[in-house]
Amino acid sequence: MALKVLRHNWVPSALLVMLTLGAYSRLATSSFVSVDDPAYVTQNPHVLDGLNVESFRWAFTTFHSANWHPLTWLSHLVDMQIYGLNPIGHHATSLFLHIGNVLLLLALLRRMTGKTWASAVAAGLFAVHPLHIESVAWVAERKDVLSTFFFLSALIAYTNYVRTPSRLRYGYVFALLLFGLA
Repeated sequence: MALKVLRHNWVPSALLVMLTLGAYSRLATSSFVSVDDPAYVTQNPHVLDGLNVESFRWAFTTFHSANWHPLTWLSHLVDMQIYGLNPIGHHATSLFLHIGNVLLLLALLRRMTGKTWASAVAAGLFAVHPLHIESVAWVAERKDVLSTFFFLSALIAYTNYVRTPSRLRYGYVFALLLFGLA
C-alpha cells in the first residue's frame, strides 16, 4: 500500500520536475535580453536598489512599464537583493515558479479527475509547451508565471471550498485571485 501511494504521489512529480529542468536547461547560461529586461531590471533604478521600504512602497504605487503588478515588482526586488545583476538567479526564479505551476497543475488535475498519470501527461505538456518559453526564459515576463501560480493555487483552493464550504475557504480563494491579479 505504501509503495502504491509513493508511486502515485512522488514519481509523476519527480518526472515532471526533471522534464521541466531538462527543457529549460539552457537558462543556466542565458543572460538578460535587451527587450524589456532593462526597463524591468537591469536599468530600473528602483529595482537596482533592491528590497527596502521605499522600493516596497514603489512596487504598490507605480504603473511603470504601463502595468500595475506589485507582486512582479516585489519578486524582481527580492531577486536583485539575492542575486544582484547575475541573470542566472533571475532565470532560476522564473524556472522554479514554472516548476511550481507544473506541480500545481498536476495536483489540480489529479484532484479534479482522480487520474494521476493522465494528469501527469497533461502537466508534462504544459511544462514543455512552446507557449511558456517566453514567460519562463524572459525575465521581464515574470508576471505571467506569477499570475499562473496564484491562479492555479486559487483553483485548488476553490476545489477545497466546494468540498467543504466556509467563509474562510471562500476568502482564501478570493485572496489568491487578488494575488494573481496583482
